[in-house]
Amino acid sequence: INKSKEMIPMNWEKSCGAVVFTRRNEQLLYLIVQEKAGACSFPKGHSEGNETEMKTAFREIFEETGLRPQFINGFFQQDEYHLPEKPGTWKQVTYFLAEFGNETPIPQEGEIRQIHLVPYEQALQLFCHENNRRILTAAHTFLTKGQQP
Repeated sequence: INKSKEMIPMNWEKSCGAVVFTRRNEQLLYLIVQEKAGACSFPKGHSEGNETEMKTAFREIFEETGLRPQFINGFFQQDEYHLPEKPGTWKQVTYFLAEFGNETPIPQEGEIRQIHLVPYEQALQLFCHENNRRILTAAHTFLTKGQQP
């Protein structure tokens, strides 16, 4: 490390969300939200006050989709990435796994352009970020093989 250069302070933003899914006709379908800007991701958002990570994820899922899913124990993934629009800022996102029943997801007005409810292979194709594919693959493996990779 070149110590002569001034260190740039790093700022962190924390978000929580979940890989949300349902089972229809014995098939796993994953809920992917298409944000207003066009990118597809999992429902997620920033913590408020003293919320736990899981409470944040639950609230964000409800706000973005109108769903109140049940969390599945044993699944936990984290993602970290640089925010290009905020120099020196990194984002850490904690993901859980959550299942809903026959409810119909409703996109949050002004935030979510569209909600996709699709099988694994189709969900993979919706993402433009490799990290989302990695997290979805970990969730799918957990659900179909009963273990975390």
